[in-house]
Amino acid sequence: MGFYSKTDDRTGGGEDGDDGRGDAAHETGWRKSALKTYTLESEIVLPRGIEEVFAFFSDAMNLEAITPPWVQFSVLTPAPIEMRVGLRIDYKLKIHRFPVRWQSEITAWEPPHRFIDEQRRGPYRLWIHEHRFESCPEGTRMTDHVRYAALGGSLVQKYLVAPDLRRIWAYREAQMRKRFGPERREPAVV
Repeated sequence: MGFYSKTDDRTGGGEDGDDGRGDAAHETGWRKSALKTYTLESEIVLPRGIEEVFAFFSDAMNLEAITPPWVQFSVLTPAPIEMRVGLRIDYKLKIHRFPVRWQSEITAWEPPHRFIDEQRRGPYRLWIHEHRFESCPEGTRMTDHVRYAALGGSLVQKYLVAPDLRRIWAYREAQMRKRFGPERREPAVV
C-alpha cells in the first residue's frame, strides 16, 4: 500500500479568480479566503474478487473493524444501512481523547466500482473520500483518494492530522491484509 500526501491551495469563487461578488467587493477590501487542502492517496491490491471487496467496504458497520481501537470509532446510525446517494451516516470517535461526532453523506454510489463519502459535520473543514475498486489479475485494486482541509491550519495538519492519518491508514492496511490475505503483485518498475 502506498500512502501519499500533498497540498493543494484552493480559493472559492468562479472562473479566472472571479469571486462572484463583482467589482464592489474589491472596492470595499473584501478578499477571497484560501482553503488549503491536502490529499491523501493510498492503493492496495487485495487477492479477492471485486464483488467481495466492494461489499465489505460498502457496509458502514465494517468501518469499526478496520479503524484503530485508540480512535474509539462507532457507527451511530442503526443497522441495517442501505447505501445510496444522499444517505447520511452518523459516527462518534475520539481524537486525542476528545469526543467528536461525525456525519458523512454518500454523494456517489456506483457499485462495485466506486463510492464517495463527504463529511457534513465533523472534525475537518473539508473531507471528501473517494473509494475506487478495479479488477486486476491479482484480485482487486482498491484506491482511496481523500481531499481534506484541517481545522487549525498547516501546523495542526503537520503535527497532528497528517501523523494521525498515517497511523490510521497503516492500521487499516494491516486489518485488510488479515481479512483478505497478503498483497500478491510484482513490484512496479518505474
